[in-house]
Amino acid sequence: QVQLVESGGGLVQAGGSLRLSCAASGRTSTSYAMGWFRQVPGKEREFVIGINWSSGNTYYADSVKGRFTISRDAAKNTVYLQMNSLKPEDTALYYCTARGGPLYYNNPRPDDFDSWGQGTQVTVSS
Repeated sequence: QVQLVESGGGLVQAGGSLRLSCAASGRTSTSYAMGWFRQVPGKEREFVIGINWSSGNTYYADSVKGRFTISRDAAKNTVYLQMNSLKPEDTALYYCTARGGPLYYNNPRPDDFDSWGQGTQVTVSS
């Protein structure tokens, strides 16, 4: 099992930026993938962005392309979600997630991942 701890959420005005961090510990390996989902009350958890740890291949939801980027720091076992040009519709609880193997396709489902963080709230005001 991998333990994930998120940080960096908060309140920002539309058009602003935020950076989320997710530190992984426990049974990590070079073959795994990490990513972010988000969820608003009454809706399903939706995929935002993901990265394969070894190759660096990335996957993006259409709604965040050109605005969000994901990166990793191997020395710190941490991934970062840089969110720019934020919109009110980006408001959600953001969850960091990891799986024991690489991603091979875009828009994975929550069931495709093994470990989850506790979530960090992002609120974008108009």
